[in-house]
Amino acid sequence: MAEISARKRIWGWWFFDWASQPYHTLLVTFIFGPYFAGVAAQYFASTGMEPQAAAASAQSAWARCLAITGLIIAFGAPLLGAMADVTGRRMPWIFGFSVMYAAGSAALWFTMPDGSNMWLMLSAFGLGFVGAEYALVFINSQLPDLGDRNEVGAISGTGFAFGYFGGLVSLAIMLLLFVEQPSGKTLIGLDPALGLDAGRMEGTRFVGPFTAAWFVLFMTPYFLWVRDDQNATRHGSFGTALRLLGKSVANLRHRGSLSAYLGSSMFYRDALNGLYGFGGVYARLVLEWDLIRIGIFGIVSVLASAVFAYLGGKLDKRIGPKPVIVLAIWVLIAVCTTIVSMDREQVFGIALATGSTLPDTLFFVCGVLIGGMGGILQSSSRSLMVRHTDPIAPTESFGLYGLSGRATAFVAPALIDLATNLTGSARLGVSPIVLLFILGLFLLYWVRPEGDQN
Repeated sequence: MAEISARKRIWGWWFFDWASQPYHTLLVTFIFGPYFAGVAAQYFASTGMEPQAAAASAQSAWARCLAITGLIIAFGAPLLGAMADVTGRRMPWIFGFSVMYAAGSAALWFTMPDGSNMWLMLSAFGLGFVGAEYALVFINSQLPDLGDRNEVGAISGTGFAFGYFGGLVSLAIMLLLFVEQPSGKTLIGLDPALGLDAGRMEGTRFVGPFTAAWFVLFMTPYFLWVRDDQNATRHGSFGTALRLLGKSVANLRHRGSLSAYLGSSMFYRDALNGLYGFGGVYARLVLEWDLIRIGIFGIVSVLASAVFAYLGGKLDKRIGPKPVIVLAIWVLIAVCTTIVSMDREQVFGIALATGSTLPDTLFFVCGVLIGGMGGILQSSSRSLMVRHTDPIAPTESFGLYGLSGRATAFVAPALIDLATNLTGSARLGVSPIVLLFILGLFLLYWVRPEGDQN
């Protein structure tokens, strides 16, 4: 078999981002999430709830789904990473979780507009989401093998940028050819493609099978060009993996910078995931946007993510990842404060004229900043983790990184659920995100910019 070049390996690794990004872009944030929120709100309203209470209940249902999947990911990611290090194999795990991704997303086709099976569909969404996040643990652990510590920041940033462009293209295809406006036509005035029935929201529901097919198609370069180390050991057990994980967690007391970084990223990445998970839901329930407007907002946001992730990777290479992370968090704190402080009637307590478009304009600006700063934050966080990674056990190290990103993954949705129920407001319900960003920024003070492996 011909030797696979280093350049092809990098391109293959990048294609995972391109293939997997639609789960986050199309399902979590811009199409399925808002669609589900609207369906759930109408369902709860049909039971006699007032509109604001129905919207709050819909947001709570979505929050609980993300909280439960977050718990599953938090408990499983570090153990799976340790198991991969013990056996020396990553590809079988990535393949298995890819099957979960495809099956869970494809099943979302059956999400009925009347909300009659919404709990079953939340389960399908969770299956695919867990698959996507578990696969990412193993994908991230391959980054140290792709270049030296001065190159991985740019490689990571380019990978995120490539992935965001994949999300952008997939979102554009859905909006142009499938997602229905209230008129039953797509954004360019066509009936939904493939003879799909607009009256039954089949164009919008097609987002599930479309995401699955996209993933299967574009994972092909990854599986062709990325390989496990053939010299790696093939023997191991879960018991061995547990002991390795326990030893790694115990050793954190001797690695202050890594401990601080894992704690910091635990909070700020959870906050970012909260923004992604509830941005489209907020637009649907608070600003009352339809799916087409949310989709256009998504195109702008994803385009910003791609551009900023690429530029952020270059800045990371020049000044290092930590200053880039600090800047991104400060911007996101300002953005979240703005979002929590506005609705259709007021902005920061200042009443608006009826029909004012200022909230829409502000939210579009916020979307650009969320996308841009979020792309930078994810890319530079992965780069900073490489500087703290044990070269002997990179998958287990990134399992801990996955744990830090997911150990509190249930906290943001749970806090949003709690705040939404306490206030009875979908707008005020997202306020805990600000606190999580602040906690993450505080812990970054003790993180060494060059890591603790030198």
